[in-house]
Amino acid sequence: MVLNSEQDRDMIEVIPTGKALGAEIRGVDLSRPLEPADVQSLLDAWTEHLVLLFRGQYISDPELISFSRIFGDLDPCPPNALGKQHSAEHMELAIVSNVIVDGEPLGSLGDCELRWHTDMSNHPVPPKASILHALEVPPEGGETEFCNMYAVTQELPQHLRAAIEGKWAHQDGGLDSAGAPHRAVEIDGVRREPPSAQHPLMRLHPDTGRPVLYLGRRPNQYIVGMDADESDALLDELWEHATQDKYVWTHEWIVGDIIVWDNRCAMHRRNAFPSAARRTLHRTQVTGEAIIAA
Repeated sequence: MVLNSEQDRDMIEVIPTGKALGAEIRGVDLSRPLEPADVQSLLDAWTEHLVLLFRGQYISDPELISFSRIFGDLDPCPPNALGKQHSAEHMELAIVSNVIVDGEPLGSLGDCELRWHTDMSNHPVPPKASILHALEVPPEGGETEFCNMYAVTQELPQHLRAAIEGKWAHQDGGLDSAGAPHRAVEIDGVRREPPSAQHPLMRLHPDTGRPVLYLGRRPNQYIVGMDADESDALLDELWEHATQDKYVWTHEWIVGDIIVWDNRCAMHRRNAFPSAARRTLHRTQVTGEAIIAA
């Protein structure tokens, strides 16, 4: 599909991955300001495909932050594994990296496998979008997988749909996706969010109005008001259904890639990679909206 743009600008192309979600965007230079019509075209493509990939974007952190703002206001990002802010200049910027500098981690999340999750599901208002910019990538491993929760919801077996009707899940934020203790955002020594939250298992997407299964994060998760064993059995069945290969697209990173995904209707995970290899990505997250039960 080719989207209309100004006559003196490149044409924006939207090329679907052919998988359950995701599309590559061509013909756009994110170091330059975008025309309003191009911004709307990108937002429309994002609504349709849930995950957008931009190749060959060798841009600065301020340019990444400026581009991220077309999706909404930005949250302050959580600190790294030592509790320090990732960037002294930009509170909106987080660093995902296994690189060690002068004995300290440059960023967070290391080189291990990251479980399926939705970012910051332990927040009362989780982010609507996450954005990653690849600066260093390993020669193998470190792929990011994305899961289409619209498709998961559409094909949710009736017995599971009935079992979760009106149910809420406890979302724990004690550990990050790598299993390490989670560091909270603090401003002037005050924690910006509680360590956990409760959200409906079926939510409404605020832009499309479509119902979507909202699983969040599995460790320490439970369904509110349900017996522990019954809760675990139901959650295990939901997660098994949601993470089938037919709902997934796997992205293999190249330096200069930028990916934007919708946290409200897509989950993601990361494959492990060799610890001796360097992997560094810069990340922003877009402020979300209060979750409404479907």
